[in-house]
Amino acid sequence: MESLASAEMADRFARPAARATAPVIVSNPRRAGAKKALGCGATSCQTFVMLRLARSRMAALAVAFSIGFAVLAGGWAAAARAQAVDLELVLAVDISWSMDPEEQQLQREGYVAAFRDREVQRAIASGAHRRIAVTYMEWAGPHIQRVVIPWTLVGTPVEAESFAAALAAAPISRDRMTSVSAALRFAGELLSERPDTGARRVIDVSGDGPNNSGGTVTNVRDKLIADGISINGLPILVRPSLSSMFDISNLLDYYEGCVIGGPGSFAIPIHERSEFLTATRRKLLLEIAGAEPQLHRAQFRPPSSDVDCHIGEKLWQRYMDR
Repeated sequence: MESLASAEMADRFARPAARATAPVIVSNPRRAGAKKALGCGATSCQTFVMLRLARSRMAALAVAFSIGFAVLAGGWAAAARAQAVDLELVLAVDISWSMDPEEQQLQREGYVAAFRDREVQRAIASGAHRRIAVTYMEWAGPHIQRVVIPWTLVGTPVEAESFAAALAAAPISRDRMTSVSAALRFAGELLSERPDTGARRVIDVSGDGPNNSGGTVTNVRDKLIADGISINGLPILVRPSLSSMFDISNLLDYYEGCVIGGPGSFAIPIHERSEFLTATRRKLLLEIAGAEPQLHRAQFRPPSSDVDCHIGEKLWQRYMDR
């Protein structure tokens, strides 16, 4: 009797402990397996799962926000590029070694001063869309083209001043050889980045020598003209005589016969260092207005028909054969 009572008492006290340590029964087998793998009880597992779900939702929202913002920002950039303008202008500036540092500085200052000029600013704002798109690049040999100022919308005096300030602060480079053809090709690629808004498209190329590398300049010129692009020139004739074996005395004829072309195209020569400012300003005014320069009878000179468009390549070959 005593042993039986002891056994019943032991069993009665043992049952609650057995119930307390019994596994939690979960109706969903998958959840049960997950909880067993996590090694957590009912309450702690529920809290853990809720935290995991909250973090997942926050991560998904963050990803969605990032994607949405990127799409929106891309849309803003595309909208800025697609804004209608009166003129798309590429300023292509020679930085070859034939340009001495003083000439290069005067050339840069001419463009800076032109965009700060009140008359130029008024001309920009006088068009139908009251703004232009402009980019400034430098060029030398066949593989030397650098964008100094990317495509920029200029419509107000503040925007013109900002463009001028950025240009004034940018360093001036120098490099070897003179590839007008590669410069024109690169300028055409810059214009192709812009959406077709029906604006006039102009390449403004300045330089002090003929093309001597990078392909035939007339082939590139003709293709650009066929694409509806006008090419204007700013031949620099500060050294009118043959001061080096790559200079030519009839550079204006060369630009008129081999480089410029398209509707309203023109070339304005620079004969004196003081003309960097006046010629650059006049050229920009004409390009913005879409007008050709008015020549007096004494200034008129028919283009020469005997210009050798390969003279630069021949001079370079002569130098290499020495």
